[in-house]
Amino acid sequence: MTDVSTSKARLIIQNAMSTGEEMGFKPLSVVVLDSGGNMKAFERADGASPGRFGIAHGKAYGSVMLGMAGTAQMARAESQAYFMAAVNGVFGGQVIPVPGGLLLRDERGAVIGAVGVTGDTSDNDVIAGLAGITAAGLTGEA
Repeated sequence: MTDVSTSKARLIIQNAMSTGEEMGFKPLSVVVLDSGGNMKAFERADGASPGRFGIAHGKAYGSVMLGMAGTAQMARAESQAYFMAAVNGVFGGQVIPVPGGLLLRDERGAVIGAVGVTGDTSDNDVIAGLAGITAAGLTGEA
């Protein structure tokens, strides 16, 4: 399995952050993880609260480790809270099952990583994340 490259990770972050600024979103924080859940890159905008790394990471980590984007995780948490509680037990409480965790897929559809965006509403986090992913020439799943 191929992982997202560092240069693509930086491009995703740069474009997600600039999209957020252009659209007037609150200060964003964006993390990109590889397919094993390891951090490739992270940036926190000026004015973003310091705890945003943990939230961005939790959104992305849950996505890549479960192979399920944040929107699907949230639906699963709403219908089967016990499942997400068990998952969080397995992963040491690192999963945040809400929109803003996006899967990264290559041209064949293989998962190559995940993006976590936080700072504004979950819907706006998704908009910024998808813009960054698209600018990097990859496919995102929200």
